[in-house]
Amino acid sequence: MQTALESLEKEELIALVKQREQENAYLKSQIEMYRRMQFGQKRERFEGDPAQIALPFEATTEQTAEQEEILQEKINYIRKRPNHKGRAALPSHLPVEEIEIYPAGDLSEMVCIGKEVTEELDYEPARFLIKRYIRYKYAPKNGDGVRIGQLPERVIDKGIPSAGLLASILTDKYQDHLPLYRQKQRFARDSIQIASSTIEGWTKEALTKLEPLYERLVFDIKTKGYLQVDESPIKVLESEKKGACHQGYYWVYHSPLDGVVLFDYQPTRGSAGAKTMLESFRGYLQTDGYAVYEKHGKRKDVIHLACWAHARREFERALDNDKTRAQIALSMIQQLYVVERKASQLMLDAAKIKELRLKESLPVINELGKWIFEQIKSTLPKSQIGKAMQYSYGRWDALSAYLHDGNLLIDNNQIENSIRGLALGRKNYLFAGSHEAAQRAAMIYSFFAICKKHNVNPYNWLKSTLLNISTINHKNITDLYPQNFNKVQQLTNM
Repeated sequence: MQTALESLEKEELIALVKQREQENAYLKSQIEMYRRMQFGQKRERFEGDPAQIALPFEATTEQTAEQEEILQEKINYIRKRPNHKGRAALPSHLPVEEIEIYPAGDLSEMVCIGKEVTEELDYEPARFLIKRYIRYKYAPKNGDGVRIGQLPERVIDKGIPSAGLLASILTDKYQDHLPLYRQKQRFARDSIQIASSTIEGWTKEALTKLEPLYERLVFDIKTKGYLQVDESPIKVLESEKKGACHQGYYWVYHSPLDGVVLFDYQPTRGSAGAKTMLESFRGYLQTDGYAVYEKHGKRKDVIHLACWAHARREFERALDNDKTRAQIALSMIQQLYVVERKASQLMLDAAKIKELRLKESLPVINELGKWIFEQIKSTLPKSQIGKAMQYSYGRWDALSAYLHDGNLLIDNNQIENSIRGLALGRKNYLFAGSHEAAQRAAMIYSFFAICKKHNVNPYNWLKSTLLNISTINHKNITDLYPQNFNKVQQLTNM
């Protein structure tokens, strides 16, 4: 007969085997996921062949003649081939330079019977110029005082850069991701020698001018009743440790109802990073599954919304771990997005969107919830498919909460789109020079993100704002918001 000791050892052995199987399944899923994430080879290597013959550095005369004949045929074909049909119309707002071309020879005995017009889109590189303000002085004949024309408002007092130049520098760096040292090289190509420290100083001064507008934006976004939140890292040079980098974070807040975006730099990703903005927030808060957001989402005056895009990504990662069940979940999630596209195509208002979701999305969500509830019982928690199920199961109420109001979005993708510009800029300039510089950059990232959402030219907005921010009445400062730029410009031109 089997003793109690042998029975206990057998049970422990079975448990150990199950644990090892679970760990192996998890490790295999991780390996498969990393393989899917990998693009290309990790290295490119050239190994010479000892039998390789020497390269021919000169072609023979026959080969040269044959190549010239081929090129001539190619050139003749390109010249004679028909024009491309259905080309896009050229923009009507651009200036037009007309170039009149007459037939060669004597035309005195001929009559013009018409003309053909051909248009092409041309480009001239940006040009530098000097604005020279000449102010004449006048004195009364009795010698009592002197009068002189008033100098226009300048962004940097006694500085040489105009609002247009400063707007160009900031737009190139923060919108088109061109670091300052590359802009310095562009100045040098036009024989304009400007020290790096001078350009950096201009950038700092211009950004500082935007502080009052940014502070008002911070105040306004705290009053929004529906915010999406995400965070993204930024390396910052430590002033106390020479050459060392600190991992700071941009906390990004997006108001979907009016397309307002705020970047807020904080030196930490901990709960203190979001405290300033979210401690008094009330309303709908849509985030990913980060624990800091979960804490704020549990407050009584906050309704926490999760993101279906993040839930979907978890199941996509599980395709190599459990393809069958991952595809079942992905298929049902896809049905939810079909409903969203339908609402968008029909241009439904919030009430109609809610009605459509309750009719078509709610049954899918209920079905998916029941399926996860049953499947999770027989799924290894540490496997990728188990993690995907746990992610959705633990946030089910938050994932379903978007059904409450047609104004709410199914996912957090809009705020992720707003962060993409930051990610591109990071690859070029690598880090911020200080915590203060990172916060100044947060201001311009905020305004440029709003420009993008409202189809506003960032250069035009920034130039106008730099010219007017010092003289505008503080009560009207919101007129300088990018979302108000086109409207204000229209009223000004009337």
